[in-house]
Amino acid sequence: MDPAPDRQLVTQLLQQWGGGNKQALEQLMPLVYDQLRKLASNCLRSERPDHTLRATALVHEAYLRLVDADVKWQDRVHFYAVSARILRRILVDHAKSRKRQKRGGEFQQVTFEEAVVVGPETDRGIVELDEALQRLALQDQRKSELVELLFFGGLTYDEAAAALNISATTVHRELTLAKAWLQLELSRAAS
Repeated sequence: MDPAPDRQLVTQLLQQWGGGNKQALEQLMPLVYDQLRKLASNCLRSERPDHTLRATALVHEAYLRLVDADVKWQDRVHFYAVSARILRRILVDHAKSRKRQKRGGEFQQVTFEEAVVVGPETDRGIVELDEALQRLALQDQRKSELVELLFFGGLTYDEAAAALNISATTVHRELTLAKAWLQLELSRAAS
């Protein structure tokens, strides 16, 4: 099947769903499920083997939150951008929950690249990255959203550019600046 009609259909269904058509949601989910599953898998790809969240569970939790989201859907890129934010929130909430369950817990220095990968030892890293992204958003909302779209949402540079209404060149430049800022911020937090 040609992806262009699929993209148009997803946008149409999102707009119908936003307009109150519940049947549109039923038609939409099979079309977006595989991409949501890929996003969730990307988020979890470097997790430890005994991690309690699996991609399917992450997608189902995101689905529940998406159904309750009060969003005026613009198009499929907007949908995946919101989905990325929800996936990030679920992972951060999960990491915070695990952190609360552990006793004590000393800080460990984690580089930006390690925090983005969310590896086996980085439950704390995802929390620190989320906090750093929140501080970045206070200074530059667009850079924070860009990191979220690319690393949590799995969007391409072109899709992120479209979602933020900027050029791919601007995406590259702002991502470079955002990564440098976040690395500095994460190293300060670990000190």
